[in-house]
Amino acid sequence: MIYSFKGFIPVIHPGSFVHPQACITGNVIIGKNCYVGPGAALRGDWGGIVLEDGCNVQENCTIHMFPGITVTLQAGAHIGHGAIIHGAQIGRNCLVGMNSVIMDHVEIGEECIVGALSLIKEGEKFPRRSLVLGNPARVVKSVSDEMMDWKSRGTALYQALPAEMHEFCVACEPLSELPQSRPSQEVLYETWNKVNRTKPA
Repeated sequence: MIYSFKGFIPVIHPGSFVHPQACITGNVIIGKNCYVGPGAALRGDWGGIVLEDGCNVQENCTIHMFPGITVTLQAGAHIGHGAIIHGAQIGRNCLVGMNSVIMDHVEIGEECIVGALSLIKEGEKFPRRSLVLGNPARVVKSVSDEMMDWKSRGTALYQALPAEMHEFCVACEPLSELPQSRPSQEVLYETWNKVNRTKPA
């Protein structure tokens, strides 16, 4: 669902994938190799929203702002399911965990990781490579190279997903029973926790 608003028509790179059940309104600019999942709402009515190349905004996320603000997700930003970004700036190659809430005028430096269910209060600023957790959120330590490698590999899957969605995602009617020929699911990724469970935090 793509809507113009007061003369602003969303701009979406053809190499990105915006699910038909997402809602993109007004002054929204989406770069290449971005993924926007079903249920996501990007409301560029009172201000602007910019997704630089390689970002993903997953299912049921909300991005909005107070009037006159532009929300920018820098290249490779990764916004987990159900997160809310309101008037904040998200740095390059950051991860915002599922169901987190990022409030107005927040600045998250590049390569930060925000844990799931975190609440970042208005005006907070976090330097590069901060691991941010809690409600209210605080820096608990620095993001290690291993953690950033885990994040970057997960984001790379989302950066490849738009092309796969354009090629393979087709509306269909469900089957009434399991077919004999059902393919096995490909294994794409091992989680950082599984790979690193014997390593110290």
